[in-house]
Amino acid sequence: MNWLNKSFIRKRGIKSISMIVVIVIVLPTIIISMAGCGSTSEPITAVWVTVPEASDTASIPVSVVSDNKMIHFKLEKGSDGDTAFMVYELNKEIYVRSNVCPPCRSVGFSLQEDTLVCDTCETTFNAKTGDGIKGACVDFPKASVPYEIKDETIIMKQNDLIASYQNTLEPGWP
Repeated sequence: MNWLNKSFIRKRGIKSISMIVVIVIVLPTIIISMAGCGSTSEPITAVWVTVPEASDTASIPVSVVSDNKMIHFKLEKGSDGDTAFMVYELNKEIYVRSNVCPPCRSVGFSLQEDTLVCDTCETTFNAKTGDGIKGACVDFPKASVPYEIKDETIIMKQNDLIASYQNTLEPGWP
């Protein structure tokens, strides 16, 4: 039985067909978009990488960050080997921060939209500023690390990395 035949069109008119199109195609599309299906709010989990270290710097190719969106690494030289950092890309800008949540002892964060989320206690931090937003470890902001990009490589000074790490171990900003 073909409900879309000529007699149906004559009896019901084009308005009925338009209503069917709205109900069958447009309405579900609106509902799906309002439900957030297909949104990019899924957390980005960091990938641990080994970073080459010179005597006073550490460097990461920009492509490693771009390909992974977020990486973690540990500084070996000039530290106890557990000095962890995160590098992530947000709105085409690269951020380097200390990767430690002292009260819960976590060394792992995920990136959800513009928020850093501690992988252990779920405390949230502003990914652009490092400021705490909500959670048990909110008083320990994530200090940034100054860096320069040279020949498509992120170059960080070892002293700046260690200072950032030390600044994150204490509550509040220095």
